[in-house]
Amino acid sequence: MNTANFLSLPGMMLADQEILIFEGKRLTYGETLDRVRRLASSLKALGVGPGDRVAALQTNSNQYIEAYYATATVGATFVPLNYRAKPPEVEYMVTAADVKVLFTGDRYLPLLEQLKPQFPMIQHYVAMESSQPGMHNHEDLIAKGSPDIEDAEVDEDDLSILMYTSGTTSLPKGVMLTYGGFTNYVVGTVEMADGTPRGTSLLCAPLYHIAGAMNIMTAIWSGRKIVILRQFDAKEWLAAVQDEKVTHAFVVPTMMKQLIDHPEFSNYDLSSLENLSYGGAPMPFPVIRKAIELFPDSTGFVNAFGQTETNSTLSVLGPDDHKLNGSQEEIERNLKRLTSVGKPLPDVEVAILDEDNTPLPADEIGEVVIRTGRAMKGYAGQESATAALFDDEGWLHTRDMGYLDQDGYIYLVGRKDDIIIRGGENIAPAEIEAVLHAHPAVDEAAIIGVPDEQWGQKIAAFVAVRPGQTVTEDELGDFCRQRLSSFKKPEDIHFMDELPKNHMGKILKKELRAEYGE
Repeated sequence: MNTANFLSLPGMMLADQEILIFEGKRLTYGETLDRVRRLASSLKALGVGPGDRVAALQTNSNQYIEAYYATATVGATFVPLNYRAKPPEVEYMVTAADVKVLFTGDRYLPLLEQLKPQFPMIQHYVAMESSQPGMHNHEDLIAKGSPDIEDAEVDEDDLSILMYTSGTTSLPKGVMLTYGGFTNYVVGTVEMADGTPRGTSLLCAPLYHIAGAMNIMTAIWSGRKIVILRQFDAKEWLAAVQDEKVTHAFVVPTMMKQLIDHPEFSNYDLSSLENLSYGGAPMPFPVIRKAIELFPDSTGFVNAFGQTETNSTLSVLGPDDHKLNGSQEEIERNLKRLTSVGKPLPDVEVAILDEDNTPLPADEIGEVVIRTGRAMKGYAGQESATAALFDDEGWLHTRDMGYLDQDGYIYLVGRKDDIIIRGGENIAPAEIEAVLHAHPAVDEAAIIGVPDEQWGQKIAAFVAVRPGQTVTEDELGDFCRQRLSSFKKPEDIHFMDELPKNHMGKILKKELRAEYGE
């Protein structure tokens, strides 16, 4: 199934219903489908077809969504570029992807002017906002194009999106995501639009990330209205939920923290919010617990754990597991489960393997591996990296360390590369980080292992303190000593104004290691 069908089928059924709201613009399903088809016709006239790569370098917007669906309509491959990437990374991604057409926002014009000599493969540039010399204009292409175009026939293994990973450990890898993989997830996860009101989604995750892309695909297929934020801003998010009566939203942990810490949080009516999903990075326990207390009781929280390599979500911790009421036993059970990433989705198998790839029983820590029919086709141009990810039995090795409990819930303890080996003991950073997060003065915390002549590695902590709070190294050391085994207590504690993070709020431990640990 062509992912363009995710728009064309609801678009014909819900022609007069609003679909996209962005900075004063309000578009219906019918208008959006017409714009997408006209843009697709213009792309086809420029020579774009199956196998070609169409990239976008821009923040969230209705034009961005139109560019993706127009690309799918002609059966080509969309390449969403991280707009926070440094110039060498943009050059690497565009060159490696062999991009034929590049859509861009105005703020990235100076960068592209600098890099243009490195991009002989790009045949056409499209300015998504203003008119630029030597570039097509997004609105002009729509005006010139014909709406009489059918969604291209595609094979399940054809590439829908070439999505580059965040590169937290190396240069970004191009994850090849197929039309079939997206179809399996979207059609298997949400009901197709049927005219029944399905609510309103709020998009704030960047569209170059799998979370943003899936937010759009599932919302449109199900017939929701989508409110688009160009980039996340806590006050704008709160106002959008109130003003547009948003029912569904997705945030990453750093966004959730900014929301609940916002001084005007209580001034907004958030009663319409039925489903607040979160993921993209580990959620600190104090943050989700405070969020449950502050958001209306009618808000259902969902922890969605997944990877780009698997077309998004693998496991879900649902609303019932976030409820902190009932008997004391039920409350304690759910408090424990809040530190998990829930249970696998029906189309996902999960196992925990030791170093010899032998399955481990419940409650024993090993590498989390998964099998699903919607895993990526591979890393573009990196056969060895692809081969290293999958074993002979089809398990995808996530490099996340964790365990399954007796009830089938998945608990993560850290990345495989982050596990600290001290005197022969394996130490999970997540356990120590959870203790540090429990201190009232700690805002952010990260643990890494650094070389040590006697023990092999020792534990180093990096802490950002909450505004207006103070805490000393000795005080934090005592706090940890009371809650951790002696060999797990950090031996060095470094205070920072803010920990280095990527665009989705994941702490960049490689930067900490580069400066302090290696």
